[in-house]
Amino acid sequence: MPSARVSALTREDITAAAKRLHGSRPAKWTAIIDGRELPARPLVLEAAGVPPNDPTNSHQAVAILKDFGFDVRYQGKNVSDAPAEVEPHAIDELIRSLRGRYKGTPSLVEDREREHRVEKDRLAR
Repeated sequence: MPSARVSALTREDITAAAKRLHGSRPAKWTAIIDGRELPARPLVLEAAGVPPNDPTNSHQAVAILKDFGFDVRYQGKNVSDAPAEVEPHAIDELIRSLRGRYKGTPSLVEDREREHRVEKDRLAR
């Protein structure tokens, strides 16, 4: 959970901190503010005026920046809030592989036979 000072940030605090923040080491999570790409967590910590050992992590800092409408990047690529699309073919294949697996009552005999087959195949390799 972000500290109280980090939770109380405003968009203006972050913009002002972006002007004060100078180059730092490369980061995976960055935000675009006033045309500059800045590391997300150090930016949020600078804006809140807390030390670098604050418990706020990068994902929390990114969430704060997204909430204020800043463009956020991960390893230089834009991150959208839309979930990644899963290929329909992959979903159909998964459903087909699971079909019938949980029909009927479980059988201890079938489970034991399956375990023996798996063990026998493993030892044969």
